[in-house]
Amino acid sequence: MEAAAILAQYRERLEAEALAPRLAAEENPCLELMTMLLAAPRELWPALDFEERRRELSSLFSWGVPNERALEVLATQAPLVECGAGMGYWSALLKARGVDVLAYDAAPPDGESANAYHRFTRQPWTPIEKEDSLVAARRHRDRTLVLCWPPFDDDRASYAVLRAYRGERLVYIGERGEGVTASVRFHRELALNWSLEEEVRLPNWPRLRDTLTVYRRNAVRLALRERDRCFECLRFIATGAIGRCDWCFARKPSALALQIGKHRVEYVQEMLDAMPPDRRRALEESPNRIR
Repeated sequence: MEAAAILAQYRERLEAEALAPRLAAEENPCLELMTMLLAAPRELWPALDFEERRRELSSLFSWGVPNERALEVLATQAPLVECGAGMGYWSALLKARGVDVLAYDAAPPDGESANAYHRFTRQPWTPIEKEDSLVAARRHRDRTLVLCWPPFDDDRASYAVLRAYRGERLVYIGERGEGVTASVRFHRELALNWSLEEEVRLPNWPRLRDTLTVYRRNAVRLALRERDRCFECLRFIATGAIGRCDWCFARKPSALALQIGKHRVEYVQEMLDAMPPDRRRALEESPNRIR
């Protein structure tokens, strides 16, 4: 099958799912659509534009893709409270299986509140209560906290929620360590004060490695004292900042720099010279370029 035919089949199914009123217990359209695309021959992957397809599916469903084993493990941790629930896809699948879960988001994508991560013009898959995640987490210490793909550059969406939570158990869906999900301080807090009990592999898009992990709070909390420094002048910089401080960047600018969320990513001339021409041109023409 050619790429155009696969895309036509995918878009037809995507449009149908976008109109579906609810999810049944046996359904998982996000996984099914993702599997359809990944089953294509590898030589067709560039034409299918997986990055754009991932954004579409994430906007309609979830940035993390559940499988049956992940949902089974979540059910064993109930009752649950999901903070930053987005479209409520995970919570909807769990509710369809009879699991006790409450879903909150500070800006539910309901057509009234702006939500940059979920832009499809449809209601969430399950009712989402509008509430600040810190307030919701603090309110439900009797439930297991669920965080699914919190942004890597937003401390308030991960670290602050975890610190506000007074319960004993956490289910985190995202990349472990300093990857594309959750802030640096969140990952350091997990490593210092929480113990990993279980990990479930999830369906992954190319180059991603998100999993579902279950943590238990340690009996005694240790203070998080680690701080980051500019690797050039060794001044302290904001926790999780990448590379050099603003002073060093202004004093000795790099050949090219991009603003990615709250972070600045720098490229020295040697790195640019070693890049394939198409990759270099894409960086030079990026709307995120700041130098």
